[in-house]
Amino acid sequence: MKISCEIIKDILPLYHDGVCSDDSKTMVEEHLAYCDSCKAELQVMGEELPLNNTEQNLNKAEAVKKLSRRWKKGMKKSLLKGILITTVIIALVTLVLYSFMDFRILPKP
Repeated sequence: MKISCEIIKDILPLYHDGVCSDDSKTMVEEHLAYCDSCKAELQVMGEELPLNNTEQNLNKAEAVKKLSRRWKKGMKKSLLKGILITTVIIALVTLVLYSFMDFRILPKP
């Protein structure tokens, strides 16, 4: 039975990793006996992937770390500014209430 290359290419990664069933393994091996295209595909799967631009990737990772540090520092500054502004507003509101509305904490004698 002739199986199409598309089906074999779907199963080929499983065959390469040795996790397909025995029937699938037999079917792939029968197909590989006469199909040079699928043989070449299997050989490509066996080759190691090239790791190019390692230095460039490390530089990008370092840049991301620096950006993350700056962002965290900015977040801390924003938090402190927010706390300071909130404290000043509460103090001003309290001062206005105390001064203009005759609001006293202790009762008048």
